[in-house]
Amino acid sequence: MELLGFRFFVAFMHYVAVLKWPLVAILVVSVAYQLKKFCPKERLQALLMFLYFFLIITSFWILKPVKKTLFIAYYAQGGFSLGDWHLDAAGAEQIAKILNMIVAFLAASIFTLLARSLRRQQLTYVFTSFFAAAYVLYSFVISSPGDLTVWSFYLVGDLFSTLMVATFFAFLNDSVSPESAKRLYGLIGLGGVAGGGVGSSVVGIYVEDSSPTVWLWVCLVLAVAIGLIAMAAGRLVQQKSLFNDKLKNVGEPKLNRNASLEGLQLVLRSQYLLSIVAIVGLYEMVSTIMDFQFTSTVTYYLGSDKDKLVAHLSRVFPFTNIIAMGVQLFLTSFIMTRFGIGTALLFLPIASLLGSLGFMAAPVLLIGSLLNTADNGFSYSINQSAKEILYVPTTKEEKYKAKAFIDIFVQRFAKALAVGLNLTISTAFVSSQNLSGIRWLSVVTGIILVIWILAVRYAGCVFRTMEKERMVEQG
Repeated sequence: MELLGFRFFVAFMHYVAVLKWPLVAILVVSVAYQLKKFCPKERLQALLMFLYFFLIITSFWILKPVKKTLFIAYYAQGGFSLGDWHLDAAGAEQIAKILNMIVAFLAASIFTLLARSLRRQQLTYVFTSFFAAAYVLYSFVISSPGDLTVWSFYLVGDLFSTLMVATFFAFLNDSVSPESAKRLYGLIGLGGVAGGGVGSSVVGIYVEDSSPTVWLWVCLVLAVAIGLIAMAAGRLVQQKSLFNDKLKNVGEPKLNRNASLEGLQLVLRSQYLLSIVAIVGLYEMVSTIMDFQFTSTVTYYLGSDKDKLVAHLSRVFPFTNIIAMGVQLFLTSFIMTRFGIGTALLFLPIASLLGSLGFMAAPVLLIGSLLNTADNGFSYSINQSAKEILYVPTTKEEKYKAKAFIDIFVQRFAKALAVGLNLTISTAFVSSQNLSGIRWLSVVTGIILVIWILAVRYAGCVFRTMEKERMVEQG
């Protein structure tokens, strides 16, 4: 069964390598078709922001398998000791996830302080310079890592997505009017999904011929490209004046020191917002548990063989991202326009439920690896688009204050709860001879997923009602 799981992803990457140019052609045609829908002054901006987001997510998916492989390979053989508490590699990664939350909060504070005086491409320059320097530094030590290198690189790799995605959306939201945003965001979102597919696929194809140091230098080149594209996009925005004065001030509530408390008050006053809290929080719990099962399965079957680990992870991730790209290209718009937001939001929990049931029945390498696809293949595509649309009929305060509370506090609190569950169950029940303890986490996710589906049904019904009311008000 181990060989079956390994060969499945090897065969997939073989076909991706053979068909890479037809796949690229399909993506290019899709982008060109969507660009035709925009007015001339928006096309260049849409293309630049597409490339900007594409390169950020490409970099992230190059960094992700490198940092994850480095971490679990380092602790796969001897484990990690925290006082009298001894953890395997997957357990140690859960501690790293907790540290990631602390780092993310610090990063959010730094981002807020910088955003008060810097805007758009200026923020991009600061953060790309920071990560470029980090790539150069780690390129000299990553080939012979110690504890400090392993832990700090894992945290920096996660920090990349936290800061660069936040910077990107701050830039984007400050560069478009509400009317143009409705036209641009679909294509720009596709840039992110495509970046995930391309970045992980390139690593998957060339991983056996390249060292981690090479990938860091690739990320350095991409960082320079991101800075140049941000420069061009910033100048275009200033020349075209595609934003208005009202939009400049619309994000000011985010700088209020009591914004988190105001967001909590807004959430508690609305059952609809509470259903969004449930959707976001329960997703984070399920995603964290499934990622732990995925890591535990890979570590169990492939052990401390770093070559096998990096090869396998670098083939699972592109498989997941190509599935996400296919969903975004062919399903997302069709499902949302034909069947509604509620139906679109059901895809991710149902896929996760099927994956969890499969892992409960047979915790083998193939099914354990497909847990990553069941989660990320739908969360980065149809679920992300549908979830953001849930905020459209809400008030302006709810869009900013309540959404900020949900995106920052709810996500991290839910992730912390899931990490606690992972560590408790793995410590108490895991057998060194099999994955029986990890398997039982699927019972927990099954219960959570049922509640999640009920929350989706409620949010979908309320959204339809609010949408109809708005249409009536508009005539």
